[in-house]
Amino acid sequence: MTIFGQRKIIIISLALYWASLIFLAHIPIPESVRSAHVSDKSLHFLAYLVLTFLLWFSIKPQQKVNWGKFTVWIILVGLTAYGAIDEVIQSFVGRTCDIFDISANLSGIIFGLLLLTFLTFRPAALFISGIVIFAVANIAKTNLAEKFPFAYGIFHFFAYGIFTTFWLLNMNLIFRRDLSQFYHIILATGIPISFLIVVRIISFYLGRNFGAEDIIIPLAAIVFVTGVNYLRTIFNKNIHNNP
Repeated sequence: MTIFGQRKIIIISLALYWASLIFLAHIPIPESVRSAHVSDKSLHFLAYLVLTFLLWFSIKPQQKVNWGKFTVWIILVGLTAYGAIDEVIQSFVGRTCDIFDISANLSGIIFGLLLLTFLTFRPAALFISGIVIFAVANIAKTNLAEKFPFAYGIFHFFAYGIFTTFWLLNMNLIFRRDLSQFYHIILATGIPISFLIVVRIISFYLGRNFGAEDIIIPLAAIVFVTGVNYLRTIFNKNIHNNP
């Protein structure tokens, strides 16, 4: 994918994500969410971590954060001010303006910028998608799959699909030489499946229950993405060999 194409996708993702944040931040919190005992501060941290990631790479698609440049400080101050103003406005829709929510927003922004100081787009995307998956699996004291079965299943399918996609992109950078089909498949599926196992083991020790669907749905996403990628690779090779 060209830099222009990548930037276009990031900008579209940013617009859709930010619009979703604005909508969700200005409606009353559903009682079902309250009863799930979801960590509100964790949600704020994650929301602004992802927002920082998308905003930075929509502006600087191929660059790490450079604290000596003006751009990073504009983003830091701008997002911090936006988070504070947004928190004040929420009081008009029956939600509480909380200084700790503003602090959680700021923590997500700073963590995101620090992370992007060391990572370019592809490894950062893999790392952040992993953080989001782990957090959502452990963010509530109750089993979210039981309260929101459809939404939870959709989230995990797309989340693990995105994680696997970014792993494949990073794998192509790490292993620049051609791998045999066997090793390619093992590497492509092995890391996402290992990550799934680690998340579920940690969830178990944290007292978060999970069912068979919490394993089957992510596995389906991993197999689907790697299968599509494998077929695309074979197709491109055939086109290349038979012009």
